[in-house]
Amino acid sequence: MAWRSALYRLVRPVLFRFEPERIHGLTLDALHLAGINPAGRAVASFLGGAPRDGDPVEIAGIRFRTRVGVAAGFDKDGVALRGWAALGLGFAEVGTVTPLPQGGNRRPRLFRLPADQALINRMGFNNAGAAAVARNVMLARRHLPPDFVVGINLGRGRHTPDERAIDDYCAAHRLSAPVADYLVINVSSPNTPGLRDLQDPARLQDLLHALAGEGDRLRCRRPLFVKLAPDLPRAALDAALDALTHAPAAGVILANSSLERRGLHSDRNIASEQGGLSGAPLLPRVAQLIGQARERVGGGLAIMASGGIHSAEDAVRLREAGADLVQLWTGLVYRGPGLVGETTRALRSVSA
Repeated sequence: MAWRSALYRLVRPVLFRFEPERIHGLTLDALHLAGINPAGRAVASFLGGAPRDGDPVEIAGIRFRTRVGVAAGFDKDGVALRGWAALGLGFAEVGTVTPLPQGGNRRPRLFRLPADQALINRMGFNNAGAAAVARNVMLARRHLPPDFVVGINLGRGRHTPDERAIDDYCAAHRLSAPVADYLVINVSSPNTPGLRDLQDPARLQDLLHALAGEGDRLRCRRPLFVKLAPDLPRAALDAALDALTHAPAAGVILANSSLERRGLHSDRNIASEQGGLSGAPLLPRVAQLIGQARERVGGGLAIMASGGIHSAEDAVRLREAGADLVQLWTGLVYRGPGLVGETTRALRSVSA
């Protein structure tokens, strides 16, 4: 497996000469093209290096072929699902999607911090809208392995008034639930004004009950996960977790990108860019949050680890802290597709 990372290290300096969002878009194009033809899928499988027999596990009533997936924000519109499956991932979470299309914030809005193996983004929920994303997922379904799981991450429109937030989530839910295996309630992005206020326990419960009611009306009730911020103080996280255990939530994702900037080694002009920080600096905090969450909820909620995974050892650390599943994102930028196989193989040897 090490040679895959070594090969990517040779290519990475060339990629990093270009604007981050441009390379991001080209990566998605390449994954899309790889996914739609047999030769491309074979190449993706070779580069990912994941074991072909997987490591099936049932979490929140869903059968995952492995515990390793890609986090929301990488493939916002679900255009590369067949490519993600070919890499050997067990699941892909697309979005964040809003009821209507929105362009997000002005570019540049994605920044590399190589000295910290991190990214800062202020994308602003740019996406094609829930209807378009649902169509992409539906069209990909017939070509995906039967045990490849697709989650859809839901958000509130940027210009939606606070008092109408639940309406936005319900509208996105109605379009997304029929094609998703699970849904994620994103209440923790730092790039939509006021969104993090929805982490208030009472508001979380109202939102989850509203979405569960939508699922019942659709006769299409999907497991609901809530994605929380890494910046929550201990008492606030405990309160949010308690709210989830008394609401129709299947699990929690820890965590979104952070507003914290302490301890960074990158150029101050880049490190001070507005937006959410992701990558290696988040690993200690995410491990702490997962340990706290597992202690708080016991087996009452599934836990997805999202943040800071740049090696097999990082994935094992979060699994041992209490995570059921792990999600990759920034680690793929710095370590390349071989990270998929490394983490998948490492987690096979970790007991529950």
